[in-house]
Amino acid sequence: MSDLAAGYRAATDGLAVFERGDRTRLVVRGRAPGQMLKGILSGVMPPAPRALPGGAWAGRATYQTVLTPKGKIVSDLWATLLGDETEAGYLLDVPPAGAEGLLESFAKLLPPRFAALEDVSAATDSLAVVGPRAAAALSSSALDGRVTPGELTALSEGDWRSAVGPTEGLLVVRTADVWPEAYAVAGPLEAIRSLRERLLGEGAVAAGREAWTTLRVEAGRPEFGSDMDANTMPPEAGIESRAIDHAKGCYTGQEVIVRIRDRGHVNRSLRLLDLGDAPVPSAGTELLAGDGSGSVVGHVTTAVRSPRSGGALALAYIKSGLDWVILDGRRVDLPA
Repeated sequence: MSDLAAGYRAATDGLAVFERGDRTRLVVRGRAPGQMLKGILSGVMPPAPRALPGGAWAGRATYQTVLTPKGKIVSDLWATLLGDETEAGYLLDVPPAGAEGLLESFAKLLPPRFAALEDVSAATDSLAVVGPRAAAALSSSALDGRVTPGELTALSEGDWRSAVGPTEGLLVVRTADVWPEAYAVAGPLEAIRSLRERLLGEGAVAAGREAWTTLRVEAGRPEFGSDMDANTMPPEAGIESRAIDHAKGCYTGQEVIVRIRDRGHVNRSLRLLDLGDAPVPSAGTELLAGDGSGSVVGHVTTAVRSPRSGGALALAYIKSGLDWVILDGRRVDLPA
């Protein structure tokens, strides 16, 4: 069995562990970090953590984008309030492709008098734990039995639990970046390494990038650096319902986002295409109009061979208002 097949099978039928240490982890604290971040982040600000009976802690991470004044994505990220904002601060979990641009934006937009930024990536690490056995494994191995498997399974995306507090122990966050039951786990470097070894010792499979990408595309989830970049606006990528808080005050790029909302559409959108038994197209493959004109109306961003669908799946940007396109000479009907 190939590494891809073994990782995919473990994630869908058992327990898989994915390395996520390439993500950048930043902590923002100071006199008024929440107030400063509120004017930069596009989404709902995360609530303060709360203690649970039995000693565990609970909270919610929120999905965000940082935008340019023209509404283009600098990076997406997950934000978590770890406790008192002046001392514990906000943890920002940033994808590899977005870190450089995000740090450049923060240097311009984050006043050091009110919010100090610290890169804690070297002292911390993260994993994704995926599969039907994930909740049971994390309940015992990461949460000391203080949160039951059933409680973990019932969490919504972004909800997190910690056995001893988010600044001291492991943070277990429910994620829907892939379609099987999945959790992102972050914490001190040695604690994450210890957790990984323990899970592998209990029969988990160390899965790789290809298996993650397959599961992610099957879930229809875009990834910054692959399906979103500095030329993308959130409504084009279909992430506005998760990343935009239309009830909040001003943030960078808000004017453009509100204008798109009120206008009702964008010129292109990211779609998940079922290509059946067609060959898997490479990133950048052009999609043509179905009217015979040969006009380019879109392009593929990520494509995989999907065990779940039994064929090829692709994420692709396509001009709005079309019902079908041509890919490598084949007709592809677009989902609603």
